[in-house]
Amino acid sequence: MTEWYKQSLEQTIESLGTDWEQGLSEAAAQRRLQERGPNELIEQAGKSLLQMLAAQFTETMVVILIVAAVVSGLLGKTTETIAILAIVLMFAILGFVQEYRAERAMAALKKLAVPNVRVRRAGEVQEIPAR
Repeated sequence: MTEWYKQSLEQTIESLGTDWEQGLSEAAAQRRLQERGPNELIEQAGKSLLQMLAAQFTETMVVILIVAAVVSGLLGKTTETIAILAIVLMFAILGFVQEYRAERAMAALKKLAVPNVRVRRAGEVQEIPAR
């Protein structure tokens, strides 16, 4: 993979097969769009609600608390076992709610972000959607 940040401006322009003054022609831009696809991240399917909830019980601290509850239960300490399991349940619910809200917030932000970029096509500067 090319480490673009290490290249000089001239090397980058040469590597990309473009011209500093003229930019790309419309035909070259269309050809690159066909070859490489749009300029966007591949969207991954989000986790289902059940997967988000199940993931809360695999966190290290939760696993440690579950083990402590089992040990406490085996020792016959019912009150401590119930208290630990209540803490585990509250921890899982809190984590689930936070993750769910974060997912919704990220989706909302993504809908708002439709950036435009300035490009040089056939010597003319244009503003087009970044996609």
